[in-house]
Amino acid sequence: MLRRSVASLIVMALGICLAVPAWAGLKGDVVVFHAGSLTVPLAEMEKQFEALYPDVDIKREAGGSTKMARLISEVGKPADIMASADYKVIDNNLVPGFADINIRFATNQLVLCYTDQSRFADEINADNWHEILQREGVVWGHSDPNLDPCGYRSLMVLQLAEKFYDQPGLYDRLVEARKPEWIRPKSVELVSMLKTGNMDYAWEYLSVAVQHELKYLTLDPHINLGDYRYDDFYAQAAVEVTGKKPGTMITKKGKSVTYGVTLLREAMNREAAVAFLEFMLSPDHGLKILKDMGQPPFIPCRIPSEDMLPKVPEQLRSLVEVAK
Repeated sequence: MLRRSVASLIVMALGICLAVPAWAGLKGDVVVFHAGSLTVPLAEMEKQFEALYPDVDIKREAGGSTKMARLISEVGKPADIMASADYKVIDNNLVPGFADINIRFATNQLVLCYTDQSRFADEINADNWHEILQREGVVWGHSDPNLDPCGYRSLMVLQLAEKFYDQPGLYDRLVEARKPEWIRPKSVELVSMLKTGNMDYAWEYLSVAVQHELKYLTLDPHINLGDYRYDDFYAQAAVEVTGKKPGTMITKKGKSVTYGVTLLREAMNREAAVAFLEFMLSPDHGLKILKDMGQPPFIPCRIPSEDMLPKVPEQLRSLVEVAK
C-alpha cells in the first residue's frame, strides 16, 4: 500500500511538472499591448501565468489594435508583446521596423449584439436586422474604423449585406441612419452602452458577446467575416481608414477575421515575454482559454512563410506551422 501511494505521488508530481512550462527564475514586468476584444481571455491567461510565475507581472494595456500598434511605432511607447485583432495591423505597422514575427493564433466573427431593453428586440432576426437599424429612434454603433479593426470590419459587414441581400444603396442608408456619437474608440466601450440602455445594438466580435453575456444575432457566413472559405466574397468590401502619416488614407479589403501576435524586437523582458507567449499559444493553456470563451484558436498557430520560422523564438517553434 505504501509503495503504491509513493508511486502515485511520483506520477502526480511528474504530471504537474509536465503541465507547467519549463522556465526557471523568471521575474519582472511583461508589457502587453492588445486588442480590446482580447481583454477577458488575456486577463485569465495573466492570472494563470502569474500563478505559475509569481515574480512576473503581466501588465496589459488594451485598445483598438491600430491605435495600440501606432503607440509603439509612432509614439515610441515601450512594449514586449503586441496582440492584434487583425494580423495585418502588425504587418502594416510593426514588421519589419519593430518586430520580426507575426503569429496568427485565432479567428472570430462579427455579430450584432443587443439586450432585452433594446428597441424591437422581440422582432429582430437574421432577415430584418438591416431594416430595424434604419428605424427612427434606434441607436446602434460600432468602434472607430481608424483605431479599431472591429470598426472597419463592421462597415465591411454592411457593405457585404448590400450585395448579399441584393439591395442597392443599403450601405449608404445604414450609414446615414447612424450618428457620429454612436461611434466609439474601441468596440468594448459599446458593451457598457448596451448594458446601461444607452444603445440598442452594437457590432461586436462573437467572443466579446459570449464573454459579456450579451444577446446577439448571428449573420450569414457570406457577411460575418468568420469563414476563410468566403474570402473571395469578403474581398468585395473595402473601407478607407487613416494612414500612418497625417492626411493619408489606406484601403482595407474584406477578409476573414484573423488575430495576430508579435514579440517586439526591443522587448524589455524578452525571456519572460517568450515564456508568456509559449503559455498563450499552447493548446493546453492560452488557446484552450480562448476556445472556452467563444473564440476559435488555430492549432497549431500559423506563420506566413518558411523564411519567418528561424526568427520565431526556439521555444515557440513547435507551436506554429507555415500556412499562408
